[in-house]
Amino acid sequence: MTEKTNKTNANIGFEKQLWDVACVLWGHIPAAEYRKIIIGLIFLRYISSAFEKRYQELIEEGEGFEDERDAYTMNNVFFVPEEARWSKISSAAHTPEIGTVIDNAMRAIEKENTTLKNVLPKNYASPDLDKIVLGDVVDIFTNNIDMSNTETNEDLLGRTYEYCIKKFAEKEGTSGGEFYTPSSIVKTLVEILKPFENCRIYDCCCGSGGMFVQSAKFIQAHSRRRNTITAAVYGQEANSDTWKMAKMNMAIRGIDADFGPYHADTFTNDLHPNLKADFILANPPFNYHPWNQDKLLDDKRWKYGIPPAGNANFAWIQHIIHHLAPNGKIGLVLANGALSTQSSGEGEIRKKIIEDDLIEGIVAMPTQLFYSVTIPVTLWFITKGKKQKGKTLFIDARKMGYMVDRKHRDLSDEDIQKLSDTFVAFQNGTLEDVKGFCAVCNIAEIAKQDYILTPGRYVGIEEQKDDGEPFEEKMTRLTSELSEMFQKSHELEQEIRKKLGAIGYEI
Repeated sequence: MTEKTNKTNANIGFEKQLWDVACVLWGHIPAAEYRKIIIGLIFLRYISSAFEKRYQELIEEGEGFEDERDAYTMNNVFFVPEEARWSKISSAAHTPEIGTVIDNAMRAIEKENTTLKNVLPKNYASPDLDKIVLGDVVDIFTNNIDMSNTETNEDLLGRTYEYCIKKFAEKEGTSGGEFYTPSSIVKTLVEILKPFENCRIYDCCCGSGGMFVQSAKFIQAHSRRRNTITAAVYGQEANSDTWKMAKMNMAIRGIDADFGPYHADTFTNDLHPNLKADFILANPPFNYHPWNQDKLLDDKRWKYGIPPAGNANFAWIQHIIHHLAPNGKIGLVLANGALSTQSSGEGEIRKKIIEDDLIEGIVAMPTQLFYSVTIPVTLWFITKGKKQKGKTLFIDARKMGYMVDRKHRDLSDEDIQKLSDTFVAFQNGTLEDVKGFCAVCNIAEIAKQDYILTPGRYVGIEEQKDDGEPFEEKMTRLTSELSEMFQKSHELEQEIRKKLGAIGYEI
């Protein structure tokens, strides 16, 4: 077994350990609260461990800077005041005041780090939370979770945080989708868009910030400065709890993100009105309504037409295009209805966007990728300054992926790489159409389809392998087999009626 495999297995065990901690709380507090409690503790444990590590380094350097705030912040480490350090928390684990101690620690961290003001959870002293159970959870964080080998570049806590967010999304079902987009979808968007150093990245409905995390990973992997995140990150989120979760997620990852001073609705209170982003990634709420259309009829964002009040899909699309820089790229997740709807002017809006030569690619995704919904979704790739002028790539990826369990599907790394490679070949002008998978079409061909963007219309049906049996013989055989099946079905129906009749029941 390789060293990389050993590390991967160890990390999975570490992540599962933290999830098992969350499970200790089931049944002890309201469901809406346990996510905040566990994620808050992960955050507190992480920043305290990072602080302690830096503290020891400064002690060893012997320059006397161990109590200087700047000595930590310059290394992207939060300064943690003494009353908020994990040693203080763990020592109070089995006292009645443990909840108050944690709440005070959160307040102290917010005071020292203004970017976290009003972000951290402070509900540990709540009478609804059993303090004995809370103390047991603190013990697990202290004794069963080894932080000593956690290196910043391993990003272990950050990935663990993401893992727990994913598990909470599974547990919470529909509401979980508000803050979590499956990582395989995010990876697909990022691998196709390929964000670069010093770019501006934007997500207008950022949830817990997964789009930024994956973009940062991509930039780091393709940068000479592997441990430095050089993108300017901008986000907005309407839900208060989710906005706070995103702020903590970015803090753990060391990403300096501008999410605005508060949570706010993107349509009625655009917190980044002058932003022109190089890359925009978003998974807006599907078929969202109402969205205050009546208050925004004259909004400058509706370049291609006023979106209908009953569905915000084309409001999201136009909002995002409005914020796109010259030569910028968009990766957008939408419900399939946006591909073909003609109602309430949506078809005309889509037509104008297509004729403006903005649609670079459309990818039909498999079902069951989300924890919150089962409806199929599509990835839209919208680009200003396309390499292939007047052309659009259509991909039917509905057969891709594998079942993680009976309810959820995921894409493999190979699947994601295939999609990325297909886009690269298209952009380079070397892609050949593959029946049932991909096709390159011009605007005139799309116009013939009434500007409907459903990939199946363009890629066709996968060619069947020739089994050597002549067509006429195959049709005769299959027709005969079908006739036999119909006959057996009829005989079974008669037998069932006979059996039911014998017990006095007729159908």
